[in-house]
Amino acid sequence: MHGQFPNQKNKPMIRLLVFLFASLGSSLVFSQLEAARNADVAYGHHHINTTNVEAHRHFWVEGLGGKIAEIGSARREVIAFPNVLVLFSEREHSGGSRGSVVNHVGFETQDIEADVARLIELGYSMISREELPAVYEVSNGIARRPGGNTIAYVLGPDDLKVELIENTNIDHPIQMHHIHWAHPEGAAMQQWYLEHFGGIEGTRIGQPAIDLPGVNLTYGPGDADVAPTQGRAFDHIGFEVNDLQNFVAELERKGITMDRGYTEVASLGIAIAFLTDPWGTYIELTEGLDTDL
Repeated sequence: MHGQFPNQKNKPMIRLLVFLFASLGSSLVFSQLEAARNADVAYGHHHINTTNVEAHRHFWVEGLGGKIAEIGSARREVIAFPNVLVLFSEREHSGGSRGSVVNHVGFETQDIEADVARLIELGYSMISREELPAVYEVSNGIARRPGGNTIAYVLGPDDLKVELIENTNIDHPIQMHHIHWAHPEGAAMQQWYLEHFGGIEGTRIGQPAIDLPGVNLTYGPGDADVAPTQGRAFDHIGFEVNDLQNFVAELERKGITMDRGYTEVASLGIAIAFLTDPWGTYIELTEGLDTDL
């Protein structure tokens, strides 16, 4: 399913709705990075490399319920969810998210049954059984742990792994939840991110974790020889930062070498900077993505 539509038959109404939203989206005003509005550091975006952007529109909009929007005078297309934007670069990549240091991203959903049924109808592969231990009971792509949570894993275009977590109490049908690393040095990773990005230290599913506005960062176990993210289908994570220029200066004072220093991008109405963590996670810092779209 590398970069392709898994199933395109009998979907004229869905295509029409997506076309109508794309046509009207620039006139609809909504704020997606809600958690970033009053935070110094919050989650901002996923950035994906692909040779088939249309396949990803299909997955993120029709499959998962995102909205097509645009940013800046350049009218750069994004797919917007509460507390995360999904951006694309049209280029080759070296592999999917599994096998890289960032194994997958996770969303909470109010109705996991409907979401998984829709994803299956659209032809996407549910990989819940192969990704979870035997304690989970898996039926029709949905995994349940007795006395525990209800989740599902789907494999999107370019072998991008996405987790869905049922939470009927959230404010939106679907919203950003977590980034999940896979590396044996999870505790050290947690401390590095706490030092440089802040947040609330804790655990999630028994693994070191941090809560930041709009996201949970979970540092799960994995192999030491996983690939860095840059150049993979899931190229980098993105944090939205208040006062980015001074934030970058502080990182440099702490000894962090930036891959790209503070840079203003007038056509997008934002400022950016890039760095790579010690385990190979490519990170973009932005200021200005938390605007009405």
